[in-house]
Amino acid sequence: MKSEIFEKIIKIEGNKIDIKPPEKIPQPIFSPSREGFDSRNTYNPAVIKEKDRIVMLYRAESKEDQLTGRIGLAISYDGINFFRHPEPVIEPEYKWESVGVEDPRIVKVGKTYYMTYTGYDGKTARLCLATSKNMLTWKKHGPIFEGFEHKKNGIKGWTKSGAILPKRLEKGNFKGNYLMYFGDSNIWMAVSKDLVNWEYMKEPVLSPRERYFDNVLVEPGPPLFETSYGIALIYNSAGRCGEGLKYKVGLAIFDKEYPDKVVARTETPLMVPQYEWELYGHVNNVVFIEGMVEHENKILLYYGGADRHIGLAYWTTDL
Repeated sequence: MKSEIFEKIIKIEGNKIDIKPPEKIPQPIFSPSREGFDSRNTYNPAVIKEKDRIVMLYRAESKEDQLTGRIGLAISYDGINFFRHPEPVIEPEYKWESVGVEDPRIVKVGKTYYMTYTGYDGKTARLCLATSKNMLTWKKHGPIFEGFEHKKNGIKGWTKSGAILPKRLEKGNFKGNYLMYFGDSNIWMAVSKDLVNWEYMKEPVLSPRERYFDNVLVEPGPPLFETSYGIALIYNSAGRCGEGLKYKVGLAIFDKEYPDKVVARTETPLMVPQYEWELYGHVNNVVFIEGMVEHENKILLYYGGADRHIGLAYWTTDL
């Protein structure tokens, strides 16, 4: 579960994280089609590696309707050039997702793929779960936290962005459980015995910070992974720092034995909107990571740029 590449590029002293930002490819690697279900926007992708292929599941919007998302699938052998599946693999079906299915994250445990995604009914965003054996056909398990008590914008039950650690915790009070961080505005922690039924902790484990780049909101990025320092969460954030609202990327490390405790957190962002296609799009000033995979001695980070295109950044030991 540990990444040898990540171990070489990160150092933590006290609560200070020393890590160089990933290198970006200047142009999008994936953009909307001319027509069809992904003709308006393609963004916020999940990725997973299967043998020699990288499979991407991405949020897609069409010029032909007003749905806020379907989930499409694409495959690549080099991590840059993707071949699209002609039809979406997940579409809105139920009341809680009637306006859109959005923002997937994916892990594989055993022979089963577990996808968290957002179901939106036009008023409330709910974190949902689906499972699959082949990533083409999915069984939906519905909203994960129907009784979520906290409100966003006065709306009760608003949940988004679930990032899972695809192995059981080995120590501490939550030993034997799977771990998930989730939330939009703050980040909460949840645990599960079976990856389907989850129980959340009532207090957030990560919140916005005044006078930092993440002073408005925080929400999880790609699936969690372990390091020698603790459990790593790459997170997305929004902040106002005299430049209007911008989405940027941060990193937090949590204690392996007490996963509700932050060990260290970046004081400056790992990624910021920089190129024109990250600054201007469906929503301006956005870089938003949801996919991470190791491939050919690199850590590849897939992200949405301005809610329209998909970009690629990467870490190597050469940076």
